[in-house]
Amino acid sequence: MNLACNIHLTPKYINQFKLNSNIMTIDIYGLVILPLLIVAARIVDVSLQTLRIIFTSRDKIKIAPIVGFFEVFIWLLAIGQLFDNLTNILYYTAYASGFAIGNYVGIYIDRKLSIGLLNLQLIVIKQPNTLLKSLKDAGYGLTVLTAEGYHNILIQLIIKRKNLKEVLKIIEENYEDAFITIQQVQSVKGGVFPPPTRRYRLNSIKGKKK
Repeated sequence: MNLACNIHLTPKYINQFKLNSNIMTIDIYGLVILPLLIVAARIVDVSLQTLRIIFTSRDKIKIAPIVGFFEVFIWLLAIGQLFDNLTNILYYTAYASGFAIGNYVGIYIDRKLSIGLLNLQLIVIKQPNTLLKSLKDAGYGLTVLTAEGYHNILIQLIIKRKNLKEVLKIIEENYEDAFITIQQVQSVKGGVFPPPTRRYRLNSIKGKKK
């Protein structure tokens, strides 16, 4: 005995199915995809804003305008989506979350890039001959001054931010009790800076062989 089952789809049923599918697509886009896009746009936007401020403060006049262009362009995309959905608290949350995360990402990128110069001042009591020799051997220019007060020797040097860890390590190894202050420097003219690490090591090796 053969049983045949025929399903006839009426135009009304087909239209209802299409309507439900469209509603599901709109819900996924509106509740998941669009908020994630707003968060991503704000992260990029605020990260670029942080970098632009850093580049401006460090006199990088060629890079700052380029970063500012992309910052504003991405911000307009994000704020445009927010204005189109002013009644949905989800988009406000996404916008604020992207802003918060973007600040963290911008600072993290800045630390990784290590762009700029720093002014280190060291105040010590005893004559730091070993420390001075180690800094000079590493290629750093420095100035030694006699000061009045409980600590009577002042050492000042300008370094690149990317060399800060190396300099602090040299100081810790040779004079761990030094009082250290670190300040941001906008720009300098002249000065003595260490060569790239590989080149410096190569020159040191050649010098020892001679």
